[in-house]
Amino acid sequence: MILKKLFRRFRAGNPEPGPAPVDSDYRLRVSKELEIFQEQVDVNALPEIFHYWSNKYLRPMLEAYGYSHPDAFFAHYIRQCVAGSEEVGTIISLGSGNCDTEVRVARILFDQGVRNFRIQCLDMNPAMLQRGGDYAASEGLEAHVVTRVTDLNCWRQDEPVAGVMANQSLHHFVALESIFDEVARILPPEGRFIISDMIGRNGHQRWPEALEIVREFWRELPPEYRYNLQLQRQEEVYMDWDCSTEGFEGIRAQDILPLLLERFHFHAFIGFGNVIDPFIDRGFGHHFDAESPRDRGFIDRVHAADEAAILSGQITPTHMMAVLGIGTHSLTTEFSRGLAPDQCIRPPARIVPVALCRPNLCPAAQAPDART
Repeated sequence: MILKKLFRRFRAGNPEPGPAPVDSDYRLRVSKELEIFQEQVDVNALPEIFHYWSNKYLRPMLEAYGYSHPDAFFAHYIRQCVAGSEEVGTIISLGSGNCDTEVRVARILFDQGVRNFRIQCLDMNPAMLQRGGDYAASEGLEAHVVTRVTDLNCWRQDEPVAGVMANQSLHHFVALESIFDEVARILPPEGRFIISDMIGRNGHQRWPEALEIVREFWRELPPEYRYNLQLQRQEEVYMDWDCSTEGFEGIRAQDILPLLLERFHFHAFIGFGNVIDPFIDRGFGHHFDAESPRDRGFIDRVHAADEAAILSGQITPTHMMAVLGIGTHSLTTEFSRGLAPDQCIRPPARIVPVALCRPNLCPAAQAPDART
């Protein structure tokens, strides 16, 4: 599945009571998600070729902001959220799963001398949260990373917060509108909504204009590189698989950015990656030798074409890292490579409006969806 993860995904289990959707389609998806993640300890393992690409191309984008890794990105802005306060500030983490990112972020903050923070990890999967709690305790950070079993599709926050983070989880949520409304309600003026997530086509498919470029490069691959290691099938022509057909993977990815723009001010935004994804993800990326000049050269060419198409507006990014607030609040606006969030939404001329949610899946969320 798509860059699993560049840095996580929605998990399902036995939620606390609440008015979550209960139709059979929803239950089947929850069951599938639980099956996928119940025993999955490492949801971030990626091919070596991904690390070649990210260190060469993604890392400089982050370094322009003063950090070199997504964990440092989260730590930097959480520190801003709690700065100047003697009281412990709560940072809500939406869909935190095993809490591995949260524990690493807490370690960075702790080692920097920051003590006035607590990351509260919310997720539907008790087994993953248990692993997260154990991990935090093993690092001596149990006072700074706490867990709570929560169905975020009907989440309501009663206690005040200093900020909110979401690491590769939003593209698994159905009730995006209510979740974003709740974040906007609880976020203080100086607070931050810190996000690393997927914003491409639903189900992590390619839009036609990007798929055309992917398939052009695909024709260059030797047959053995075209074997999908995840789905265990040969793909002589790249098959644009919809990851959302069973579980919640990418169920509303394409709606994340437009809905955020309606509710929040973007203080920082890095949009990146599209055509490159299939070549460096777990399905096909393990075929590439990260030490091979030939394979590196191929990835370099794919990235160059990908970046040129994104910056020209021919295609839109599938990934973003962003810092949002409910107002301007004295923060400058920084857009990586001059690429603004509204430029990363697929132009309406290419969109064919249809019902956003599949029948009976999400009656609370009705908005335009699928595109050609």
